[in-house]
Amino acid sequence: MGKINTIGVLTSGGDAPGMNVAIRAITRTAIYEGWKVQAIYRGFEGLINDEICNFTTESVSNIIQRGGTILKTARSNEFRTFEGRQKAYDNLKKHEIDALIVIGGNGSLAGALEFAHEFDVPCIGLPGTIDNDLYGTDNTIGYDTALNTIVSAVDKIRDTATSHDRIFFVEVMGRDAGFLCLNSAIAAGAEAAIIPEDQTGIDQLKQFIGRGIRKSKNSSIVLVSESPKTGGAMHYADRVRTEYPEYDVRVTILGYLQRGGTPSAVDRILASRLGVAAIEALKEGQRNVMIGVKNDQIVYVPFYKAIKKDKPIDPELINVLGILSI
Repeated sequence: MGKINTIGVLTSGGDAPGMNVAIRAITRTAIYEGWKVQAIYRGFEGLINDEICNFTTESVSNIIQRGGTILKTARSNEFRTFEGRQKAYDNLKKHEIDALIVIGGNGSLAGALEFAHEFDVPCIGLPGTIDNDLYGTDNTIGYDTALNTIVSAVDKIRDTATSHDRIFFVEVMGRDAGFLCLNSAIAAGAEAAIIPEDQTGIDQLKQFIGRGIRKSKNSSIVLVSESPKTGGAMHYADRVRTEYPEYDVRVTILGYLQRGGTPSAVDRILASRLGVAAIEALKEGQRNVMIGVKNDQIVYVPFYKAIKKDKPIDPELINVLGILSI
């Protein structure tokens, strides 16, 4: 890899609290190393459309507490084509960008991997997604903040559930990963979590009802992953109305409020560490790797592993929820 003088940084895919922290850390660490920073707006779409400008230390002042991403984000159909990626590469060369840092989730890192292979561009990825579904890192940027947002919302919903003796099905994000659902259920004291990773074949609704939910409690909260594998909260609420009409049931879909808000201290520290480590990785000659944290240590995870391998749910957490929900 040739000498690096200028790096590009972009955010792609869904926004996540802490992305701005990562942008700040990358920018200031690069400048500390004597490198220039070119900020790319609106992800890969902005790279194609030449939405690129120089960033200084002042450009990232007073953003550490802000949710979302100051660089904006967009999904790019054009980047899925070779012609679109060629335009992106031409703009990289135009701005003399020697390496690219991509902050995003599974799809963003997959795009970076293909781009890097086609045009021999050194790419480093940072895991920025509330879903926490990238293999090789214990946590992703935004996950902790989203978890706290869900717990706060469920605490409020329980007040109404208790007042009216109701079952509430609360749908949370996560795509095909149940990390948000399971861990927020434990943290909020929910009675059950319906997640896509449950491959036991057991009817999770019947299992929940079969516990005798009214024996010791006058309300119940069930968290449901939004995944098509579960069917979502409305699916289970409709089943209760049909199969167990004696129960009063309601649904709350938390939606995009889970992706917003001020990043937690945990996410700020994680994003800061990963941002600094991204520049260190480039200094070491690393390329096509995601920066992660395992057992509190910085690790380099090849893109193909981060995006292709499934991140497993700890079965002990399912056991913990089951014991504590009696």
